Amino acid sequence: MTRHADSQTQQKILDLFAKKPRTRLTPPEIQRRAGFERNDLQLIIDALRELCRDGRLVRLKKNHYTLPDRQNLVTGRVQAHPDGYGFLIPEDKDAEDVYLSRREMRRVMHGDEIMVRIDRKPRGATEAHIVQVIGRAQKRLLGTYEEIDGKAYLIPMDARIGAMPLKIAGARLAKGKVVAAEISRFGTAMSPPEAVMVQVMGDPDDPEVQAQSIIFRFGLSPSFPPEVHREVRSATYEISESEIARREDLRALPIVTIDGENARDFDDAVYVRRNGQGYELFVSIADVSHYVRPETALDQEAYARATSVYFPDRAIPMLPEALSNGICSLNPAEDRLTKTAWIAFNGNGEATGSRFFDSIIRSHARMTYTEVRRILVDKDPDCLARYSTLLDGFKSMEELALLIYKTRKARGNLDFDLPEAEIVLDLQGLPENIVRAERNIAHRIIEEFMIAANEAVARQLAAKDFPTLYRVHEGPDQEALEALAPFLLSLGYRLPQNKKNLRPLEMQRLLESARGKPEERVVNRVLLRSMKQALYQPGNIGHFGLASTCYTHFTSPIRRYPDLIVHRMLDRTLREEKLKPKKREDQLSYLAEAGKHTSERERHAMDAEREMVALKKAQFMMTKMGEEFSGFVNSLANFGFFVELDAYFIEGLVKLSTLIDDDYDYYEKEYIIKGRRHGRKFRLGDNVRVRVARINAFRSEIDFEFVQTSENRP
Repeated sequence: MTRHADSQTQQKILDLFAKKPRTRLTPPEIQRRAGFERNDLQLIIDALRELCRDGRLVRLKKNHYTLPDRQNLVTGRVQAHPDGYGFLIPEDKDAEDVYLSRREMRRVMHGDEIMVRIDRKPRGATEAHIVQVIGRAQKRLLGTYEEIDGKAYLIPMDARIGAMPLKIAGARLAKGKVVAAEISRFGTAMSPPEAVMVQVMGDPDDPEVQAQSIIFRFGLSPSFPPEVHREVRSATYEISESEIARREDLRALPIVTIDGENARDFDDAVYVRRNGQGYELFVSIADVSHYVRPETALDQEAYARATSVYFPDRAIPMLPEALSNGICSLNPAEDRLTKTAWIAFNGNGEATGSRFFDSIIRSHARMTYTEVRRILVDKDPDCLARYSTLLDGFKSMEELALLIYKTRKARGNLDFDLPEAEIVLDLQGLPENIVRAERNIAHRIIEEFMIAANEAVARQLAAKDFPTLYRVHEGPDQEALEALAPFLLSLGYRLPQNKKNLRPLEMQRLLESARGKPEERVVNRVLLRSMKQALYQPGNIGHFGLASTCYTHFTSPIRRYPDLIVHRMLDRTLREEKLKPKKREDQLSYLAEAGKHTSERERHAMDAEREMVALKKAQFMMTKMGEEFSGFVNSLANFGFFVELDAYFIEGLVKLSTLIDDDYDYYEKEYIIKGRRHGRKFRLGDNVRVRVARINAFRSEIDFEFVQTSENRP
């Protein structure tokens, strides 16, 4: 069945319903009334399934279909509660959440995309009924094996998903073992969902089982499909003389990579030289598009993954190791194919011109952030001697990076100064310490040069009016800012009156006014939470956080698929390719879909990385049971407040149920938890002392007991 025939069938069905919008028809009735052929029934059923998935038709009881009543239908995602009820979080951000009863929740799970009908009842009451399950979020589950009344059950790791019968192969397991399972049948109004066991992971207290559980739960695959391996093995990675001849040869340029100590894939190399009163910046990026061709199995797998995922002790790459750590990685003293952005800057750090070209480079050194700091800040004699031939380049890098930063800061670049945790692992891969991640001049150099290259490429593509993926970032959520205003005012900070059109410079001034003050971390955190997430799309609306009017991602094609797309688009502009209207329309459609997919995969990877870091923190705190620590309240909820420790950049939950001196309520608008009888208050930023009470590493949960308040506000 062709796609053209599919759309024709769908349109024929829609035309039938358009004549009588309230009609409810079965597939055979549609077949007869719309004039389909006798053998078209399966075609009709497939078309109906697609139309329901798109929300253009609704499937009712007894296999009847009808047009949706848009006034009473709401689409969104399910947010389940451990107690069995849930809420629909609507796609329309302005719409209110919809309560889902326990009866309705039997058919769905946390994260499912559904459509509900809102029925009005007497006296203004409403009831939500699930009309359609558009997409399932849960396909694979992780949990522990238990027996209830002699029958096997899976107790999912996620408390928002209830226990379900589990089919197992072979003999019964030991209770409490971690198992991976797949849902074999989703729940109905009359019966719970069922799962079939896929794999026994092991003991929940085993650190490696805990790590593998996260990898499984997020559907990440460390291995690649056989067809990808076949393509990689059959490819030749020798750089031919003809390929070298068509590129600009930069191998004599003392260009270097600067990365973290544990980095294994190097996709950017940089060099700066003085040019009179100005500077010339060379940013050479691994030419991944030369090796990863469109529509190959390798390309399709890279698109599906969309990003590499980095954990404290391992990485799950977007590309096989032969490319990510091999031919595409800009390893020192090896010839590598690159795309180079050459950017000229004046003495004020302002870009005055740019050029882009295919190149070949040879990295002169694999530098680390620590080594560059020792050269530029510590003036370490050993480092100065070891890299004596590169010193002028490093000094020029430092000068230019600081000038670019000064220019970006003047336009309103936001710099949320929040400490990040670095997990120090022992030889067994277990956390032995958690420290504040160092941030020095070397980090600033790379950050500024990558932003400069990304902006330059975005300007080039925009100037050529060529479709591409932009990295965009909307301004803060107005509703969130309105809710924050009273709390910030209580700390002595006033938001601008015009919150709808808040400019980056105004947000930056607010952050600067809190710099160095006791409440700095709290102000930074609450403002950061008001920000929307950056994403990829073909429409350019600028990047609020960077105060940039035109921005893309170009500098990391080894680990981000959007960068690979941008490389291909840049190639086409350099060839002066022109797009006809139909081709342009197709390209924009592809980019819109690719932007949505890669943005979702990026968020998925970030969630997995965050979960793994939380696991490592929980594993670390296992050795601290019963110990007391000082910290501060960094977030509030109706069930308790989270405390971040001063010593380890670790947060844990103080449950309200453990505060036995009073009954406490959470006042969301005031950002406060307050006792009913004695009036004791807990606010964001309060300094408190807590005791480590409970650790569940398998669930990455850390619970604290409140000990005392250090400097609690009245």
